[in-house]
Order: sequence, then C-alpha cells, then structure tokens
Amino acid sequence: MGELTPMMPPATWAALERLLEVARADTHQARYAANFLLAWWNAGELGGFDLTDAWGLDEALREDLVTLFGFIARNKIYPSAYSFRSEFEDLVRLWRPEALSREP
Repeated sequence: MGELTPMMPPATWAALERLLEVARADTHQARYAANFLLAWWNAGELGGFDLTDAWGLDEALREDLVTLFGFIARNKIYPSAYSFRSEFEDLVRLWRPEALSREP
C-alpha cells in the first residue's frame, strides 16, 4: 500500500504559489526562485540550488523559500504530488530549455 500524500498547509501552498509566480517573471529574483523550484523538481537533471542564491531574494520571498523547504524536508515529496506538473514543466521550458533537447 502506498503512502498518502501529506496535506500541504495553506501557508506553504501560498508560499509555493508566490515562488512559482516570481519564477515565471523576468526579474533578478525570478532566476533564484526558479533555481530552487527546479532543484526540487529534479536536481540531477535541472541543477541544484546554491543556498547563497536565497540572498538574492527579498525578505518575503526568502521566508516563502524557508517555509517550502521545511515542508519538503519533513515530508520527502516532489511537486508533482500536488498537481503542479504543468507549472514546473513551464519553468523547465523557460529556464532550462536545453534540458528538453536531451536524449532520455
């Protein structure tokens, strides 16, 4: 029997949505948000996250990152468990287009 997907608290869900929104933008902070989210999605294929990149986020976004990271660390779960597959695929197209042309 498989494990149930843990409920994501509303504050964590909101933090994830804000990070996704920023990562889709064309701003300095967008790259850092995208790097964090893509590392969660698939660090091996899409690159890891340099913890000092958090310094490039404003205070509110750093708190969102910390909130989401805590949830990820405690629950050992990928974003696809929460129906965010298309959003993360969009981030790959935007930030890691070269990953789309790699052989499987």
